[in-house]
Amino acid sequence: MKEIRILYLYPDMLELYGDYGNLQVLKYRMEKRDIQVIIDRYSIGDPKPDFLSYDLIFAGGGADNEQSILAKDLLQYEEEIKEAVRQKVFFLLICGAYQLFGKYYKGVEGNIIPGLAIFDYYTEASTDRTKRCIGNIVIEVNIGEKQTKVIGFENHGGQTHGITTPFGKVLFGNGNQFKDTQEGFFLPHVIATYLHGPLLAKNPEIADYVISTCLTRKYEEKMDLLKLDDELEEKCRKQLLVRFIPVEKQ
Repeated sequence: MKEIRILYLYPDMLELYGDYGNLQVLKYRMEKRDIQVIIDRYSIGDPKPDFLSYDLIFAGGGADNEQSILAKDLLQYEEEIKEAVRQKVFFLLICGAYQLFGKYYKGVEGNIIPGLAIFDYYTEASTDRTKRCIGNIVIEVNIGEKQTKVIGFENHGGQTHGITTPFGKVLFGNGNQFKDTQEGFFLPHVIATYLHGPLLAKNPEIADYVISTCLTRKYEEKMDLLKLDDELEEKCRKQLLVRFIPVEKQ
């Protein structure tokens, strides 16, 4: 039986908007294919994790206060995490975690939360507390040699700059900044995005991309996943797309 090991970072602090649902979706879809799933959790005070022993590292969203607290803890593992990225361990990073993997996050009051600086982007909060990128969002992505539309929900005051490889093109919503054309950050083994929802529940194709990429890296051969019945999910997606974007753009 094939096996995937997942490390869930700071589940007690980075869990806005049900982001743990992403792991529930992955677990469900892997177990349907007889793939064993092991999920370990790490938070402040726990023993140091061996990042390279995992196939997928996941972290969700959190408010500024939580980010400032855990940033110091995260920075002690900077070199280990950089090595995991170099070794192509898959990283799925949502909202606050997305920001922490950049150079820094600058808060509303001008306070700087240092990031891991693994990637070159940075985030600065809007100085107007009433302005946020909030609401439903649809982006168009090219992933796994396929083009698909990804649906989610965004809620962030931070404006992320310096993205050279975005996750997707914005069709509806804001993106990395107010009324941006780009959303998130992407490498073949990294998805960093503001999309909550949770992301993978609304986008089974992305979930399967994550699973397939992890398996291919671990077992050093191309993995063709057993097709699951996603008829209900696709019906829901079509209804949402009709609501959010004009038919001619679909």
